[in-house]
Amino acid sequence: MQVDGVLGYLAKITRFDRSAFTPLFIGPHLLGCVNQLWLERLLLSEASLFRRQPAGLVCMVEGDYAAISTQLQAAARRWHEAGWLNGWRNENFTAFLADGSPLFELERAAFRPLGLTSRAVHLNGLTRTPGGEVRMWVGRRSPDKAVDPNRMDNLMGGGIAAGESIELALEREGWEEAGIPADRLELLPQTGLLLAERPVQRGLHREWLHVYDLWLKPSELPCNQDGEVAEHVCLSLREVEELLVAERFMIDAALVATDCLLRLGYWQQHSADIAAAMAGVCHPLDFAIHAGV
Repeated sequence: MQVDGVLGYLAKITRFDRSAFTPLFIGPHLLGCVNQLWLERLLLSEASLFRRQPAGLVCMVEGDYAAISTQLQAAARRWHEAGWLNGWRNENFTAFLADGSPLFELERAAFRPLGLTSRAVHLNGLTRTPGGEVRMWVGRRSPDKAVDPNRMDNLMGGGIAAGESIELALEREGWEEAGIPADRLELLPQTGLLLAERPVQRGLHREWLHVYDLWLKPSELPCNQDGEVAEHVCLSLREVEELLVAERFMIDAALVATDCLLRLGYWQQHSADIAAAMAGVCHPLDFAIHAGV
């Protein structure tokens, strides 16, 4: 076991200087935060929409879901045309209030610059050898991926699009990335809820990770359908730990894999230390029900 290496890696990917970000209010609602670069950009180029107030940066939008979405989407297109947004996908994410109500939707490329919270589904693929050893299926991302090419991923992981339920996203991504039939996933219980949060080049990555475990029979082999995964490999838990310490995983996938190994009891007497390091990331599942995440 490489407990110290795992603890060091968790510290590296979960701690950052929050004072470097300015709170962002969408109307009266605190929903995001922006770094200094985006603070200056928005105040200079979008003065009619964003204003600096004592509490932070306020986006002066009003109206219902459609009206707010239209105003923010128009602003995001201006940022894209100015060359400030890369990775434009013509795919929207939804921004939710604390009570779970959807407030607006916006091109996903604009979520990180504004520090908005997105949602994703992640699937751990687990199996047992004839001798009873638990092993984990992990994917290696395609070398052609724009983000984190060739990095290791969970069996599946993907964002939840605007208007899409968590369950539908799980079934869609499960088939696209691993060839898992929908009937294997439609009644699968959620096993974890993690909040991934860290600075990235575009701003602040903040995403709820809805985690599921799928136990595969030895005869079940993942098969990517959309070309985004180069291969799936079945690894011992020790090999998964080695990839974590070597920083070969995508960061969100690393958190999901760590959470899974922790729940499987892999670190034995050191579990309390790993759990303490994950305390700010892991959240009780009933929180998802009450907060609507």
